[in-house]
Order: sequence, then structure tokens, then C-alpha cells
Amino acid sequence: MIKGMRTVCYPVQDMDAAKAWFTEVFRTAPYFDQPFYIGFEIGGFELGLHPGEPGMAGCVAYWGVDDIEAEVERITTLGASIHSAIQDVGEGIKVVELKDPFGNTLGLIYNPTFDLKKVR
Repeated sequence: MIKGMRTVCYPVQDMDAAKAWFTEVFRTAPYFDQPFYIGFEIGGFELGLHPGEPGMAGCVAYWGVDDIEAEVERITTLGASIHSAIQDVGEGIKVVELKDPFGNTLGLIYNPTFDLKKVR
């Protein structure tokens, strides 16, 4: 039985620079830090960094936020660029795609109907 999303991994060429950047973006230090993998606990899920070539691999993970405009402004000042503008996709839900400094797509979502209690 599939229980749901647990981990999102991003390939990066510079593990130290990526660790510093993601620590600042997500405002938390990694709980696991080895040359082959760096793991962050983000709201009950895992963000992983591993050595590799960045680039779009066919899907985008969207990280939940309370204020999408403020987070886009904050994260772009940290070095990300806007890949696609903030879009209202209905029901008050807004999404945006950013490019991190390492070439990966970082999605953000504001979803007022998301119920964290349903996450298992």
C-alpha cells in the first residue's frame, strides 16, 4: 500500500553550497549530513540533497507556504529565480515555480484547503 509522499531529492553539484542555501531557505539545519546525502526534515517530510547533475526530471515537488508572495520575495533574494509566475489555479490555491541556484525547479504552493491532519 502506498502511504503518500515522504521524500523529495534534489541533485546538486556543490553539496556544501546547496546545504547552506537550503538551510537558509527552509530555516532548519540538516539532521543527516554525509558526502553522499544531506537530509532535512521539513514539516514531517524529507528534503534530500545528493551529488548529481541538476535539471528537470519530469515532475516538480511543491512545498506548502502560508504567504506565497512573501516566500517568493524572500527566496529570490537568496538567489533563486522565477521560472513561472505565481498562478491562481482556483479555489484560492496559488502555485509558483522557482529555479534554485543549482538548476533545480523548486515549487511553492499556497493551498487554504490542505488539511495537515490527513497526512499519515
